[in-house]
Amino acid sequence: MVEAVREGVPAYRRPLEGTFGRNVRIGVEVALGGFLELVESGDEARLPRRDIYVELGRGELRDGRTLEALLAAYRAGAQVSWRRFAAAAEAAEVGPRTLIVLAEAMFAYIDELSAASAEGYAREQSAAAGELQTRRRRLVELLSRDPPSPLADIERAAEEAGWSLPASLAALAFEIDRPPRITGRLPPDVLVAPVEATTYAFVPDPDAPGRRAELERAVRGAPAGLGQTVRWPEAARSVARAELALELAREGSGDGAPALVVADEHMLELLLAIDGRLGEDIARARLAPLRALRPGSRRRLSETLRAWLGHWGEVRAVAAELGVHPQSVRYRVGQLREAFGAALDDPTFRLELALAMRVADRRERTGDA
Repeated sequence: MVEAVREGVPAYRRPLEGTFGRNVRIGVEVALGGFLELVESGDEARLPRRDIYVELGRGELRDGRTLEALLAAYRAGAQVSWRRFAAAAEAAEVGPRTLIVLAEAMFAYIDELSAASAEGYAREQSAAAGELQTRRRRLVELLSRDPPSPLADIERAAEEAGWSLPASLAALAFEIDRPPRITGRLPPDVLVAPVEATTYAFVPDPDAPGRRAELERAVRGAPAGLGQTVRWPEAARSVARAELALELAREGSGDGAPALVVADEHMLELLLAIDGRLGEDIARARLAPLRALRPGSRRRLSETLRAWLGHWGEVRAVAAELGVHPQSVRYRVGQLREAFGAALDDPTFRLELALAMRVADRRERTGDA
């Protein structure tokens, strides 16, 4: 039977030495003994030494073979057994009914062996996947740390996790309750794992053609933030930006804003988000003249100021955006000059006004107005 297995199964066609040889011999001996024990006891509900077949299945995965090799070995052994049984039955003039019962028992026995080994193989697959995920989570944690982890620790963790450190990457952050849906749609070369309340994915070569579209399809409506492209030793910088971008995505969800907020495209908003109180202070100080006006005037002058700052004072462009006559714009700008005085012509003050308007818009959008 051992020779039949070696000849019939290419994966086992090697010298029966060491652990491999011992396992093959034990498998054959236990299979034969177990079948005879089952026939003697008549207990069809119990597979003798089932744990051995489960362990054989686990061993196949650990040794890098598919389960098909072991199942083929079972079939090869069964064929040898059946030929010997048939020859013995013929010599003893055993009737066909007995041979039919014997054949049924043998086929059922091989099915049980196969099922036990398949269970072991699946268990080992699950264990290996869990171990790999643990290693990948460890790598994600190391890449996310600020201050950065020692480069040697990251390189060793990447090797253990089976992930090649790319020349450039970007961090993608999304909510921890989204991974089953998003993770399955991310490209296969993306490293992803949850860390505390957020899931991080490190995207290799994020500026490659089509990469942005892949990420947008993956998040598909769920809030997510993409940090800037960095070298892998600077991954923590991208993580910090991705977290801020995720906050912006959460604020904009349901408001027609893109689900994926790319940090490089929203730098001013990210800057304001770093110190929200400072942004509120700027808005409170610089927009104070508008708060002194009646609600209707405050609304008209606020939208005029926003457009005037956005179009660098081009009256016709402001009028086109607001849908009013240019003369109306000039009149309103005159009112703004009365409210803000000569500071309206100061570049630094105008920059602070623009920031203040951003803060006000954000507050209104999030319902904090």
